[in-house]
Amino acid sequence: MADPGFWDEPDEAKKTLQRASRLKEDVEAWKETMAKTEDLWTLLNLAIDEGDNSVEDEIEKGVESLGRIVSGLEVAHLLSGEYDGSNAILSIHPGAGGTESQDWAEMLLRMYLKWAEKRGYDTEITDCLPGDEAGIKSATVLISGRNAFGYLKAEKGVHRLVRISPFDANARRHTSFASVDVIPDIPEDVEVEIDPEDLKIDTYKSGGAGGQHVNKTESAVRITHIPTGIVVQCQNERSQYQNRITAMRILKARLFEHLEAEKEKRLGELQGEQREIAWGSQIRSYVFQPYTMVKDHRTGIETGNVQAVMDGDIDEFIETYLRSRAKIGKS
Repeated sequence: MADPGFWDEPDEAKKTLQRASRLKEDVEAWKETMAKTEDLWTLLNLAIDEGDNSVEDEIEKGVESLGRIVSGLEVAHLLSGEYDGSNAILSIHPGAGGTESQDWAEMLLRMYLKWAEKRGYDTEITDCLPGDEAGIKSATVLISGRNAFGYLKAEKGVHRLVRISPFDANARRHTSFASVDVIPDIPEDVEVEIDPEDLKIDTYKSGGAGGQHVNKTESAVRITHIPTGIVVQCQNERSQYQNRITAMRILKARLFEHLEAEKEKRLGELQGEQREIAWGSQIRSYVFQPYTMVKDHRTGIETGNVQAVMDGDIDEFIETYLRSRAKIGKS
């Protein structure tokens, strides 16, 4: 007979079921990979026995594809941190430079939305403040999917762009910066005490898309946690109530990060090193002119295919960084 106490701990039961589901997904992924390997091996042996060179390209492409799949599975295995499996809350802020940096921030937002789409993750832009002429002054995105935070924590830092400015009548080369911040979306069963008396809640008219409704009513919500000075806002939903729920969810995550960093600094890797959004502090450079190159300064990984990167092809940067962090942890 099952221990009746088990049913008194629904949260633990839920966690057990989630772990079992994830383990099942992992096993199925490896089984599928093994099946592809066996198919490729069979094709290779048949080609050798029959002296058939026509499938050489197919085999080479198959091996390359398997290599990428196995690499991805290995990296996923490294994501064993307490919150690596969580959804991610990603925020982007332009550095000094006005329109140039604001445009760059919007380009980064598009890149991460494309990346999430490729991985089958759900995205929700909870807040986006348009720039004065172009781009954005800030944006916050909730990215939902298994290991979203585990992967995206590799993107936290300052990103640098070098290009011929489309906003410069003299077509001069400009350098722009934007910072990316990533925190885990804290699970519901994690308690974070928030005293309602410590909150200042403001409502205002949304400035984003959404039709006449969001522009005529004060549906957007801004919440300030007075003791810490943490400010979150949401204007994506049509109703003030929905925006308030989402804003509180983000506040909980930001407050959790803040309190944990202060208390033990055991989430130092999540908090990351705070750097000025300026020259010399970047984790990655994106060069559009006079040549094309994207280089990660932490790992040395680089590529000349800038367009692919801006279309969300950033897995190589993420995986290499996570591997390097895992090696440091073992040393």
